[in-house]
Amino acid sequence: MLPRLVPVTDIKRKATDIIAALQRDQEPLVITEHGREAAVLMDVVSYRMQERKLALLEGIIRGQQAMAEGRTLSHEEVLLRTAKWA
Repeated sequence: MLPRLVPVTDIKRKATDIIAALQRDQEPLVITEHGREAAVLMDVVSYRMQERKLALLEGIIRGQQAMAEGRTLSHEEVLLRTAKWA
């Protein structure tokens, strides 16, 4: 699905209606200026979900890098290290 394009002048004139549509539809809008893409506007719920997904992906990448660099522990080593927390 292609993002909806909204001219910046519409944002200025119809901000309340546009925000209501964002919250209802939870689909980001691409704001255009002089006919070119300039920014993206999205509802807060979708933004926070996207941030959580990004944090998860970054954690996976860090884990892959650790594995590639040999910075891993065996199951037994993890149990020994975490036993002191119990």
